[in-house]
Amino acid sequence: MVRSSRREFLVFVSCALPLLRPCGGASQTRNTQLPSVWVLATGGTIAGRGGSSTSLTEYNSGTFLGQDLVNAVPEIKEYANVKVEQVINIPSQDLTLDDWIKLANRINKIFATDSETAGIVVTHGTNTIEETAYFLNLTVKDSRPVVIVGAQRPATAISADGPLNLLDAIRTAASSDARDKGVLVVMNDEINGAREVTKTDTYRVETFRAPELGFLGYVDADKVTFYRTPTTRHTIRSEFDIRNVRKLPKVEILYSYVEPDAALIDSLIARGTKGIVFAGTGAGNISSFERAALERVVALPTESRPVIVRSSRTGNGRVIARDDYGYNRMGLIPADTLSPQKARILLMLALTQTNDPKEIMRMFSEY
Repeated sequence: MVRSSRREFLVFVSCALPLLRPCGGASQTRNTQLPSVWVLATGGTIAGRGGSSTSLTEYNSGTFLGQDLVNAVPEIKEYANVKVEQVINIPSQDLTLDDWIKLANRINKIFATDSETAGIVVTHGTNTIEETAYFLNLTVKDSRPVVIVGAQRPATAISADGPLNLLDAIRTAASSDARDKGVLVVMNDEINGAREVTKTDTYRVETFRAPELGFLGYVDADKVTFYRTPTTRHTIRSEFDIRNVRKLPKVEILYSYVEPDAALIDSLIARGTKGIVFAGTGAGNISSFERAALERVVALPTESRPVIVRSSRTGNGRVIARDDYGYNRMGLIPADTLSPQKARILLMLALTQTNDPKEIMRMFSEY
């Protein structure tokens, strides 16, 4: 990025965006009494640049650097001493599984080698923020908070939401109350848990919700407040260890609808897919066309048979074990309340440990 782009960004944010207080009010000296927070930047809309201040939907994600984002919010210095590291700088829909492994290992290394770190913030695009959050929720090995943050509007937009979101995320990462809550997503003054949170709107700033189960808390002017805590296994209680994992097992998602092409199942098996997650209709239902194909799958030798998980495309509610359509007999694993994309993450990690359906079913009941 050229120097003029950074200067333009800093002028835009400091002059055009109303922050909590004038820039001159923030401390310009490093306060050694403040907690230490790392900011790991990965790109996304929060680091995006539009052609004008009204370019809210057309812009280049991952244009500005993480250090630019931090420098543009001088109020951060009132809450934490921040170290910034640029991990990658891309739109989140272009992330790879290798990027996830790299990010998780970097977070674990920081926690293992820097005892003074209070928490870590990851700036991220919103398109896949919920997936990265859940992957880290299962692979970070520390009780200190990891907070994922993004924005719905690019940094150069009128009323850009990124600066305040970033400040809120850093405040949350610095809060002792955020410990042992798992990985968190903080946007729009709201704190969500990684397991339940999902993006619910294409452009609105209030997009992130945990539809039926609700927020964990809020970030307000006075303090960071929590009202509930996750009860499923995560972070330091997770059994998944990716330190020596180079490649995650291949798991794909199939979306159920009226008269689906069941040949897709055979195609995935032929390509060596290790797991399949169905985004089933209703309570995780799979059509007769798909069930007929799965009958052929379960007849395959164990070593060439993918593990099958039933999730739901509805967005709310549990998928439970049932045998009225032969689901239990065929060894299909219910995803409980996990969305298809998060069930895929858990299944990938489970397959790094075992391919025993009963053991993987146990994991789905605990995570």
